[in-house]
Amino acid sequence: MRSIFLLIVTLLTFATAKAQNPVTKKPADTTKEKLFVDSGTYVNQGKIAAHKAAMKSLIFPGLGQMYNYGLVVDDVKNGRVKGKRIAQKLYIIGKTAAIYAGGTILVMSYIDNREQYKRFLTELQYRQANGDKPDPNGNLAQYTNTPALTVAKNIYKRNSQVVLISLVGIYGLNVLDAYVTTRLKYFNIDETLSIRIAPSLINSNTMYGYSAPAAPALKLTLKL
Repeated sequence: MRSIFLLIVTLLTFATAKAQNPVTKKPADTTKEKLFVDSGTYVNQGKIAAHKAAMKSLIFPGLGQMYNYGLVVDDVKNGRVKGKRIAQKLYIIGKTAAIYAGGTILVMSYIDNREQYKRFLTELQYRQANGDKPDPNGNLAQYTNTPALTVAKNIYKRNSQVVLISLVGIYGLNVLDAYVTTRLKYFNIDETLSIRIAPSLINSNTMYGYSAPAAPALKLTLKL
């Protein structure tokens, strides 16, 4: 009896010691090697480059686009991409040219509308001070209808405001384009990301003792 008891105790002790030893080692976490540098700080290269491009475009329109052009040239020079990326280079140059062309047209339009606005305003001020008589030294004496001059003045003023808002819009679009283009350059989808769509069925709730048949549906599975 004592020998059987000792045998059972020995087997239990051996089983406990065996259970404490892990069978397989936990795989090393390599995520930190990808997301962190030696200092342990996360570095988002795309965010840093996009911030530089946006700041350059804020300082001077088109400078952020030229920064992105330099990134493409650097990738081609160091063999990080295939081909010479001529189409991409021409696209960036075209965007920069469009920014300057649109800005130049808007500036010229703003100057012209402001000059016309001041011309009609000066004529109206003279007529208001001289009993609705036209200015003999001006070039609007042929306009005998004073209310028409007021309408023209308001039109040129509104046009100037619209052009000014458009200039601000182009400036903001120039910054946004530089930022987004750089972020998309460094945007990368890992190979582990996958999407699976499969047919499925949805069970309807039972109501008043009646169970409706299952409805067809689609099942979306996203693997990160």
